[in-house]
Amino acid sequence: MKYKDYYAVMGVPRTATGAEIKTAHRKLARKFHPDLNKHTDAEARFKEVGEAYQVLKDPEKRAAFDALGTGLKDGDEIRPRPDVGDGFEYRGSGGPQDVDDFFSDLFGARARHASRPRAPEWPGEDHHARVSVSLEDTYTGAQRTFTLQMPVIDDQGHVSYETRTLDVSIPKGILDGQRLRLAGQGGAGIGNAPRGDLYLEVTLDEHKRYRVAGRDVTTDLPLAPWEAALGAEVIVPTPSGQVTVTVPAGSAAGRRLRLRGRGIPGNPPGDFYVMLAIVLPPADTDAKKAAYNAMREAFDFDPRGHFYG
Repeated sequence: MKYKDYYAVMGVPRTATGAEIKTAHRKLARKFHPDLNKHTDAEARFKEVGEAYQVLKDPEKRAAFDALGTGLKDGDEIRPRPDVGDGFEYRGSGGPQDVDDFFSDLFGARARHASRPRAPEWPGEDHHARVSVSLEDTYTGAQRTFTLQMPVIDDQGHVSYETRTLDVSIPKGILDGQRLRLAGQGGAGIGNAPRGDLYLEVTLDEHKRYRVAGRDVTTDLPLAPWEAALGAEVIVPTPSGQVTVTVPAGSAAGRRLRLRGRGIPGNPPGDFYVMLAIVLPPADTDAKKAAYNAMREAFDFDPRGHFYG
């Protein structure tokens, strides 16, 4: 696919306004009209000017064309990015129907559709955005207000952003990566066709206390050495409230205790895991150092007994 610089064809800079493009088209169309110009290349130039004008006069098509970037010259071999044209709502705009392969390849079927004198109905584009949700919201469900930045294209094809505020129901049990569909909140349709939908991809906020894997949730539980050695009843906070966990005697660091069904709600719900972590009290006084020495003398214990074997 070879590049064609529509701005060069029209003899206008990339910053030209819609009015300047329209004036240039009138001048060039008259100059190269086959009935007024008998040069052998007049008809080809006339069609080329019409093709360029068809793109540059339309804000959405012009924005998609500009997305190819600068630095290209006529005849350069290019492959448009997959996202060229995404998010633009092409509308019927009339104009020449004899559009070459460059225009067709660049804008795809919708643009070819739009080049017809009268466009049929065409559903609006689906829009996509990401929203952050707390872990607590996935346990209970919630009503949340989100502020999104939506692209807006002016008459010259320049993209700016406007703020859009949405009230969204967060369903109980939603997971990281799942999508919420807001029907009719996407791009406007052509003619009487319906608007597109807005899809919100959910990302779970990082939590200072919990880790999430699917519907399972894990937390670290700090224990004193004597709690791990002798066993203990410990209160553990979870996203759905506090629970009392029995730590078996002789528990080692890294042991996992499972609370069935206490993970993110679902069918079935996930599990909640308590990861045991032993925390040593500091030996920062003479009395505490003496206590550690007494412990060393009381136990015949080699922590590296199997380390060298």
